[in-house]
Amino acid sequence: MVRGKIQMKRIENATSRQVTFSKRRNGLLKKAFELSVLCDAEVALIIFSQRGRLSEFSSSNMQKTIERYRENAKEEQANNPEIQLSMQQLKHETSNMAKKIELLEVSQRRLLGQGLESCSVDELHEVDSQLQHSLRNIRARKAELFKEKIEQLKEKERLLLEENAKLCEKCGSKPPAKEKEIVTSSRQSIQSSEVETELFIGLPEMRCL
Repeated sequence: MVRGKIQMKRIENATSRQVTFSKRRNGLLKKAFELSVLCDAEVALIIFSQRGRLSEFSSSNMQKTIERYRENAKEEQANNPEIQLSMQQLKHETSNMAKKIELLEVSQRRLLGQGLESCSVDELHEVDSQLQHSLRNIRARKAELFKEKIEQLKEKERLLLEENAKLCEKCGSKPPAKEKEIVTSSRQSIQSSEVETELFIGLPEMRCL
């Protein structure tokens, strides 16, 4: 019976995936052993399972083989112009990034009022300008939040008034007046109930009517 071609993708079934891993791991370890014996090669194999379990094989000493690999990798990098150029670019970018971070830290300390003794007049003007700009942004954001909150409260008031009117309609009672109408009527009642309280000193007949 000819085996079908296995599609190279992750096995979704956990049980099948574990069985396949065990079989292929054993086969890989066997091939590594055969390669070291048949070809007199120094072979080191390290495998970590999905759960983190370690499986390894070494024809001699694993640690010595790893150190030998590191030495060869360093020599290859040193003899490769492209790798050297890439390393120089990385060092340059790292240096520039460190300088930018240092400048940002200095600017942050100045904005917090620290380390201003060594600042010149122009630098102090710049710090003041930054603070004023930040303050304007904060106030604008604060006003925006207040506006949004007021709109939310107005919408909530409208919904409560509608709900109250529906409840009054179900109960058969007259809906209460709106807040503005209540305030207006209260002001009118206060004005109509005003009495003369002017203080007068003297005889009654001398008072001007």
